[in-house]
Amino acid sequence: MPVLVDTGILYALADRDDDWHGRAVEYLDSTDDMLLVPVTVIPEVTYLLKARLGDRAERQFIGALAAGELGVEPLTRSDLKRCDDVLGRYPALGFVDASLVAMAERLRARTLATTDRRHFSQVRPAHVDHFTLVP
Repeated sequence: MPVLVDTGILYALADRDDDWHGRAVEYLDSTDDMLLVPVTVIPEVTYLLKARLGDRAERQFIGALAAGELGVEPLTRSDLKRCDDVLGRYPALGFVDASLVAMAERLRARTLATTDRRHFSQVRPAHVDHFTLVP
């Protein structure tokens, strides 16, 4: 089963001072699951990396994606429709997080790699009772 990887985990991997850094590294080193980065997450991650850690961090992330170290999951038209539904039910979620929900439902993914426990623990996806949040 694929695991969708959210912004916070990707940022934490690059920032050794981030509270989630150790947990993120440990989880990604220990899993054999297929890791997918939603295309909607990429601009958010690259912005944070460049703004907080500089050009090199941003380029390392893009290089890792280009090298296939993580898969990239596209956004479909049906995902966009589902995002609208999700945002109607969970207005505090935001588009990027709603897109993770929509993609997870389409892919039947149960697990999200995220630091955002507050929002994702409240979401009730259509395909399972709740998401498994890691690390």
